[in-house]
Amino acid sequence: MGIRVANVSKRFGDFQAVDNVSVDIDSGSLVALLGPSGSGKSTLLRLIAGLEQADAGRVWITGEEATDRSVQERQVGFVFQHFALFKHRTVRQNVSFGLELRHWKKEAIRRRVDELLDLVQLRGYGGRYPSQLSGGQRQRVALARALAVQPRVLLLDEPFSALDAKVRKELRAWLRNLHDEMHVTTVIVTHDQEEAMEVADRIVVMNEGHIEQIGTPAEIYDHPASPFVMSFVGAVNMLASGAVPVQRPLAGPQDGGWPAQEQPVFFRPHDVEVSLHPGADTVPARLRRLSHMGRDLQVEVVLESGEVVVAQVPRDQLDHTSLALGDQVHIVSRQARTFVPDYSI
Repeated sequence: MGIRVANVSKRFGDFQAVDNVSVDIDSGSLVALLGPSGSGKSTLLRLIAGLEQADAGRVWITGEEATDRSVQERQVGFVFQHFALFKHRTVRQNVSFGLELRHWKKEAIRRRVDELLDLVQLRGYGGRYPSQLSGGQRQRVALARALAVQPRVLLLDEPFSALDAKVRKELRAWLRNLHDEMHVTTVIVTHDQEEAMEVADRIVVMNEGHIEQIGTPAEIYDHPASPFVMSFVGAVNMLASGAVPVQRPLAGPQDGGWPAQEQPVFFRPHDVEVSLHPGADTVPARLRRLSHMGRDLQVEVVLESGEVVVAQVPRDQLDHTSLALGDQVHIVSRQARTFVPDYSI
């Protein structure tokens, strides 16, 4: 086991940041802690690193209990959101910093830094200062510095959130490829659902200090365990039951809980079919907005009830050239899901 967290809690004053959380992270895996601001994901990461001390619970790293160990004793590599590079040191000096503290010999440091600069695709940049690098390059230096001391686990706290969208996407692919080469146990904190889906082997979805669900990206998206997970991971429509007909039986628990007419229904925009003509299973709606999203169209419609539905439709499946705002269209959802509330809470 790479990391084990058992019944860990952490409170800051009156705020319960992490509440009795347990999770196992397999050795060599890349796991994303995903959730909104204040969900406890960064606090959990800092508890694993030893940057915060838990009020209760225990932590193991590579099979050894680390609950009472210092950050240095835990041998973790930590990458912060805002790089945290030494401005007065060159790239090479930043990467070698931890090795110097551990009194490595100069020749061994030189070889290790050269190896890491190759690994993060920054050969030839060793003599530059952080101010002479792009944001993406600075974050790669931060990763190289974290890897320099050969940590047992690598922990990243929203490492790409300060970068623009194009650079974030490039670095996500780069991080995934880097992990596949090195196989170091890695935990990345993010509030970006797309980032978690793209890079992680497994996702831990957190909300209000609790874990809502743990699973692969496909399991989290296709079989969400709660309304929160379905609403947070991917776009979703939520309507009163029966407002939109469903071609397939509703997925999810159907017994107990609210009466059927009171159960809200969740369905994805890409499961909504939009047509210009009525069908046996469709309901009428008025076009409110039409947005071009590359190969797809994003279609917003208003039902007779006044509720809004968003559909994501391939361009070749809807003759949008003849549509005007306010026109009537007809919609149906291919599948949907309901959730039975837990009255035991």
